[in-house]
Order: sequence, then C-alpha cells, then structure tokens
Amino acid sequence: MLDLLADLKKGKRGAIAKAISLVENDPKEAKILIKKIFKDTGNSIIIGITGPAGAGKSSLINTTSVALKKLGTKPAVLAIDPTSHVTGGAILGDRVRMTESTDSGTYIRSIASRGSTGAISHSLRNSIRVLEYAGFNPIIIESVGAGQTEVEISTIADITVVVFNPNTGDSIQTIKAGLTEIGDIYLVNKSDLSGTNQLFDAVRDFIGATERNPIILKTSVKKNTGITEFAKTLKDMMASKKKIKKEKDHERLVAELKDIVLNNIDEKIEEMLDSNKTFSTYIKKLQSKTMNPFDAGDKITKSLIK
Repeated sequence: MLDLLADLKKGKRGAIAKAISLVENDPKEAKILIKKIFKDTGNSIIIGITGPAGAGKSSLINTTSVALKKLGTKPAVLAIDPTSHVTGGAILGDRVRMTESTDSGTYIRSIASRGSTGAISHSLRNSIRVLEYAGFNPIIIESVGAGQTEVEISTIADITVVVFNPNTGDSIQTIKAGLTEIGDIYLVNKSDLSGTNQLFDAVRDFIGATERNPIILKTSVKKNTGITEFAKTLKDMMASKKKIKKEKDHERLVAELKDIVLNNIDEKIEEMLDSNKTFSTYIKKLQSKTMNPFDAGDKITKSLIK
C-alpha cells in the first residue's frame, strides 16, 4: 500500500489505474486506501458533462481537455460507462474517441455504472479522490444523460455542463424533461449541422431566461469552433466556483455520510434477518395467509429496533 501511495502521489498511471480498480472492486482495500489519502483530497473542481446519447460528448471532452491543458490546468476524465463490465462496449468507444487527449497527458478512465445510481456516486466519489491525490484538477465526469444519472452527477459536480446537438430529433423534448434545472453551461454541440440556430434559440428561450442565467454556447469539434471559448469559460468558472466550494462540499459530505450510515444499517439488518428465526415464522404466516405483509413487517421492525 505504501508503494501504491507514493506512486499515486507522483501521478503514475499504473498506480492510478490500480487504485481506481480497488475502489471499484475491493471494498476492504478501498477503505484502507481512502482513509490514507482523505486528508489530501477535496481541492479539485469537478466538472460534470452530461446530455443525450449521440450529443458528441466524448469527442468534445477530448478536444476540450487538450484546450484546458494549454490553459495551464491538469485535467483528468472519468467516463461513466452505462454498459456492463462484461461487454465493455462503451469503454472501448470512449477510449477510441479520446485518443488525442490521452496522448497529450490527460488521464482517462471508464467507470462501470453497474446499473444502479447509488453505486455510481460511491465509486465515483472515491475515484475522484484518487485523481485529486494524484494532482489532477479539474476532474471531468462524462455521463450519458439517462434520467436519474445526470441529476446525481449535478450533486457531485461543481460545474455541470449539458450538451445537446441539432441531430437529436428529441432535443427540445429532452430540454423540457428536466435538464433545465441543473446546467451551469449549456452547449449546442455539432454546431456545423443544420438546425443549430433553431436549437440554440430554443435552449435560450427555455433555459436562458431562468433566474440562474446559465451560459449558452455553440461548439463544433469537426470545425474546431467554440472549443477554446468553452475551455476559457470553464477555467473562469473554476476560479469562481472555488470560492463557494465549501458549501457544495458540505452538501456532498452530508449525502455521503448518510449513504454510508444507511448502507451499514442495511448490511446489519440483512445479517440479523438471515439469522432471525422469527423472520421465517412470519414468512410461514404470510404463506398461509394468517397475516398480511404490513403487520408482519411492523412486528419484525419493532423487534429489531428496540
């Protein structure tokens, strides 16, 4: 573990990969690791980038990472992979699309979402800590805009970017469906395509007029337009968000501590129920219909929480 920590501090890629794998797959070792590095984390700005599939997020993050590096920052990317660990489909796709930024020294890693939202924040929080300890700032999180996930990303990120593209026929509907609340920056990406101006106007009308007054930009990776402006906007916003980071950290730590406590209680109760003879007695009563599930649940709960 000491060797791993030393290599991690130096930002060695092998050590970062190993540490994030521990966080994902080995809860016991992950706890030991996070306990050791916790004091030296929490100083990086987290940028969440979300939006519908096909919005061009990976290519955008690729070119933006290069631009951010030129502006003197040291970005790393965590791409939340909605596929399973088994197929690895999206992992390969992300890596292929992001080769340019990897070549320029940006660290890129895919994290499996394993299909559950709570699990995302658990491995994501600690993967972020690993990258912070290794000296990266900002840390960019890429997620596919699929309902709950992006809302969760916005609770983890200091800056949330929502990406749309004119090709997605349902973009306007998507805008209405809840992404309006979370973005600090809204991007109309692939702005070389027709329909860009209509989409830009729609985003401005739906979202730009809100009290939060988010920034709305056009970007095109293909034409390499708007990327430098987007990177500069992010860098400026990083400085302003740094000032209010304490409040956001407070919210995040409250959420994390609740998660851990509830998780611990869940595990304890699972153990107690598995070894509890009265539990199987109540199951028999339910099967014979001599009792209903609600009364049985209440009685078991009272016996556990005295």
